[in-house]
Amino acid sequence: MTPGPLFRAVAKRLAGAVAVLLGAATVAFTALQLIPGDPVTVMLGPGTAATPEIKAQIRENYGLDQPVALQYLHYLGNLLQGDLGESYQLQRPVAGLIGDQLWPTVQLALAALALAVVLAVTAAVATAGRRPALRAVATLLELLTVSSPPYWIGILLLTAFSFQLRIFPVAGDQDLSALVLPAVTLALPLTGVLAQVLREGLEAALGQPFAVTARSRGLSVTAVRLKHALRHAAVPLVTLVGWLTGSLLGGAVLVETVFARPGIGALTLQGTTNKDMPLVIGVVLLSAFVFVLLSTLVDLLYTVIDPRLRTG
Repeated sequence: MTPGPLFRAVAKRLAGAVAVLLGAATVAFTALQLIPGDPVTVMLGPGTAATPEIKAQIRENYGLDQPVALQYLHYLGNLLQGDLGESYQLQRPVAGLIGDQLWPTVQLALAALALAVVLAVTAAVATAGRRPALRAVATLLELLTVSSPPYWIGILLLTAFSFQLRIFPVAGDQDLSALVLPAVTLALPLTGVLAQVLREGLEAALGQPFAVTARSRGLSVTAVRLKHALRHAAVPLVTLVGWLTGSLLGGAVLVETVFARPGIGALTLQGTTNKDMPLVIGVVLLSAFVFVLLSTLVDLLYTVIDPRLRTG
């Protein structure tokens, strides 16, 4: 790729990233304005004895006495300077709060994603093009995992492996054993989706001439699937993995609540409940940034998986 098209591609990608972040901040700001209730009353708690003068002073300190349009422009100005603001409820910088809770969520998301990819590849390679009965059983199990709410899966796993068998801890993040059930809960729905997409891609690839040629050279069925067909079926899988990874934060909110784990999901729930606008918008911007970053990585992986795309 020559410098001209490369520069235009980078500029287009940066402009798209800025538009996504601006749109995410605007939607989150608007949604929180529509939530009923006074932020100062929520901040002080239901049993507060603060006088109207004190409430007015707090409202002035946070700029809540300004028109909504001015609040929005003031917030955007701070964002341009890298300032995510201060949490109304926790009285701490939002960037610091997110930084403190980021690692537990990253651990959970990476563990769930790795487990989902391994299970999906194993199931798809083992069942693609096999006997209809085996394929039907695999499809039924995948539909069950996709259609089951994560919190329900989590409660079932807790009941079986924590309360009955006492293999894994009920709550917390004290060690790796506490990560197993939350990761499985978050991974199972992803596994169902990924396995179905990958199986269809594998079955299409196994019917191509290159697969027939590979088998005629004496390669085993498993070798053809792993060395040739899987590479051709991986492009839609990578696309889906990138999209699903960006959506893991939404699933983490429920999973971290069910298993009483710290993390961004629990922080988001706390911020939304308390109408803590800077905190919620900070988390939304983080989610949008992760989505943009993953989209870029997926585009780069396309050129690694499919050499034909490098010629552009």
